[in-house]
Amino acid sequence: MTTKRLATILAVLAGLFLLYTGSGFLVAPQTMAEGFGVPTWPQGEGNGFLMVKGMRDIGFGLVILTLLLAGQRWALGLAMAAMAFVPAGDMTIVLSQGGPAATAYAVHGLAAATVALTAGLLLRERRTAA
Repeated sequence: MTTKRLATILAVLAGLFLLYTGSGFLVAPQTMAEGFGVPTWPQGEGNGFLMVKGMRDIGFGLVILTLLLAGQRWALGLAMAAMAFVPAGDMTIVLSQGGPAATAYAVHGLAAATVALTAGLLLRERRTAA
């Protein structure tokens, strides 16, 4: 498998996964919060904060898929490099709020590493082509 194909597969999976998790936070915020590693309260009107996270994920997923479909692989690499800070920040938040370390590292740490790897593969394409 070529690195270009691997980068494409990782980007597509990231975009689709973000659309899935984002939709989940809109439809069932309490259920998704537990898997995220934060307390499942707030409830009622407080669910809006969890829904904000869902909209953020949907937006990031759409950015990834749009740049990929537009053939803007360099821009996608830059965007994903910037986006890698989000799951790294999520990991830090889960840890600082007393959430499960296993979830922080396995979910958010792995996501940050995967997004950074995908960004690196995409950005490397331009150097290799030049």
